[in-house]
Amino acid sequence: MEYRYLGRSGFRVPVLSFGTGTFGGSGALFSAWGSTDVAQARRLVDICLDAGMNMFDSADVYSKGAAEEILGEAIKGRPRDSLIISTKATFRFGDGENQVGSSRHHLVNAVDAALRRLGTDYIDLFQLHGFDARPPVEEVLSTLDTLVKAGKIRYLGVSNFSGWHLMKSLAVADRYGWTRYVAHQAYYSLLGRDYEWELMPLAEDQGVGAVVWSPLGWGRLTGKLRRGQPLPEGSRLQSQTAVDSGPQVEEEYLYRVVDALDEVAAETGKTVPQVALNWLLQRPTVSSVIVGARNEEQLMQNLGAVGWNLTQEQVARLDAASAVAKPYPYWHQAGFKYRNPTPV
Repeated sequence: MEYRYLGRSGFRVPVLSFGTGTFGGSGALFSAWGSTDVAQARRLVDICLDAGMNMFDSADVYSKGAAEEILGEAIKGRPRDSLIISTKATFRFGDGENQVGSSRHHLVNAVDAALRRLGTDYIDLFQLHGFDARPPVEEVLSTLDTLVKAGKIRYLGVSNFSGWHLMKSLAVADRYGWTRYVAHQAYYSLLGRDYEWELMPLAEDQGVGAVVWSPLGWGRLTGKLRRGQPLPEGSRLQSQTAVDSGPQVEEEYLYRVVDALDEVAAETGKTVPQVALNWLLQRPTVSSVIVGARNEEQLMQNLGAVGWNLTQEQVARLDAASAVAKPYPYWHQAGFKYRNPTPV
């Protein structure tokens, strides 16, 4: 397993990490992802560790805390310093007025609760699950800095921030000497390349590593979707709740990308998901790509995305198939590439 630095930090993470959204299966959204129990989770963790993939990502809202609890049971008894545990909080977790957001009150309670569910005394990477505009950025960052200094968190990140959200936060951290964000858990795939327009240049400039979620386009790049054919059994796309909660994709665009993936997969002898994941691993600023799996077969297939590389020509073909028109001001800036170079 290849390891990379997490942004501009000294912390190294595997290029593939395991997402626990399939653990638990509580609620309409997460039941469509999977319902892995403790015994199954232990087996998946074993496979990950055997392959050198020792980073496990979760969140408090995944199955209402059950995913963190199951992960905690699955890693119990293993050397803690051989594991990288990543989790998130910000979204509503309870009915109370203060059981949501990034206030000092909620973040302190959320971190302590996550530590209990995970059965550990520190979190390697803690991320805000989304931007909360209500509390001052100073309140958020000073709270997180205190949690880092208390030893409860090692590294900080965010998820689903816009460029100005992230840049404002980094500027405030620098102003007061507080701990900086070194990771941005962002949606990025061959079906969703918005990350490249502003977040990628920002990440390169500011040293923020991308931790990619839903790299297979919300289950659309599994290799099972084909023109004119019904959705495969068991696909999360069978659940309208899951579809409505995820990124929307026009059908013709989807199949244009799938056709290109099929061609490259045939040339390389790899599967469509392996090609899609490998494409991501060659993108600038990407530190780690989160893969999920409902079973051992899916996990082993995802692990086959590493240890080889697409050719430059194959990458260019996939780039062309997945290209979309840029919104303003990015199309305008593209006319001055010699002043606004693409991250490399």
